[in-house]
Amino acid sequence: MSRQYERLQKCYEYYRSVTDFVPQVGLILGSGLGGYAKNMRVEQEIPYGDIPGFPVSTVQGHDGKFLLGYIGDVPAVVMKGRVHYYEGYSMEEVVLPVRLMKRMGIGTLFLTNASGGINREFHVGDFMMITDQISSFVPSPLIGENVSELGERFPDMTHIYDTELMELIRTVAQEEKIEIREGVYLQTTGPNFESPAEIRMYAACGADAVGMSTACEAVAARHAGLRVCGISCISNMASGLSDEELSHLDVQAVADRRSAEFERLVTRIIEKM
Repeated sequence: MSRQYERLQKCYEYYRSVTDFVPQVGLILGSGLGGYAKNMRVEQEIPYGDIPGFPVSTVQGHDGKFLLGYIGDVPAVVMKGRVHYYEGYSMEEVVLPVRLMKRMGIGTLFLTNASGGINREFHVGDFMMITDQISSFVPSPLIGENVSELGERFPDMTHIYDTELMELIRTVAQEEKIEIREGVYLQTTGPNFESPAEIRMYAACGADAVGMSTACEAVAARHAGLRVCGISCISNMASGLSDEELSHLDVQAVADRRSAEFERLVTRIIEKM
């Protein structure tokens, strides 16, 4: 057994020792969705720190625990707080939660985040459904020995974001009268915000929004055979596109301001999965 898989197995064994709950959907909460628990019937909470060998988030606004329960009638596991590559974790550790949720039983992963808008037609506070991504600026979580129990050596990434789930998001957004943009998400390492020159380069690469998470999680999820969908809240315009200097507190403030609509949209989507 590989070291990577052994660590995952220990996390899973602990999970099974404290619950027999089997979720269908996994939801990773980004900035601004920290209060999501009120939208679900929580059956159990598992702090990350209780799980042997599990990474713990150190970022302000990211609590560290799994919420197990029901969103509508859908059994779900919610990550209240994610870990990031810039916190000093290896990419293998960053995607360990995704792989653990797969072991728990999920078939679908819903990713959310707060991101910087690169597309000049976007506005602060917009929601963007992720239709594709660029992860070339961060290490792949699949580098190193491939663990066959997790997925194949060379997984296809033609459709990282599930086309049926994208259509569901469009339908629900229309029903809820919530405007939603669509675009390509690009992940950087962080923790520094990007320079104006970097943003111009990312725009030339085809990116519509930029952030410090999500894409690596999507790669690991597809490697594991999960269906994936994602929504970004455009919490600021990227560096050089406005006169404002960027700060994490400002990002958090915008995400918090749109949290009610974001929560409603996410909840309605999951209820129909």
